[in-house]
Amino acid sequence: QVRLVESGGGLVRAGGSLRLSCAASGRTFSPRAMDWFYQAPGKVREFVASITWNDGITFYADSVKGRFTISRDKATNTVYLQMNSLKPEDTAVYYCAADSKGMGVDYWGQGTQVTVSS
Repeated sequence: QVRLVESGGGLVRAGGSLRLSCAASGRTFSPRAMDWFYQAPGKVREFVASITWNDGITFYADSVKGRFTISRDKATNTVYLQMNSLKPEDTAVYYCAADSKGMGVDYWGQGTQVTVSS
């Protein structure tokens, strides 16, 4: 079974940066795509970014385009979310997710808290 372990969340001032990591368990790992979602207080979980595993094709939500960068290291089975120019409205729990078969998300990380102060 796939297990996703996240790290890198924390408290940062507006305008600052954080880099989230998501390490997948197991040696053989080749999902169709990896995604990041976030869920702000009182809101539903929303899409942030995705990357296809094989080709590295990326897609971003409009709200983070130009500020966030998703990447992956196939050698370490790790996906990253580099977050720059953070805003208070970015405050949320961020979830790593795997689409293992191209049918939608079927594995989720535990979530990591990102708090951006004004």
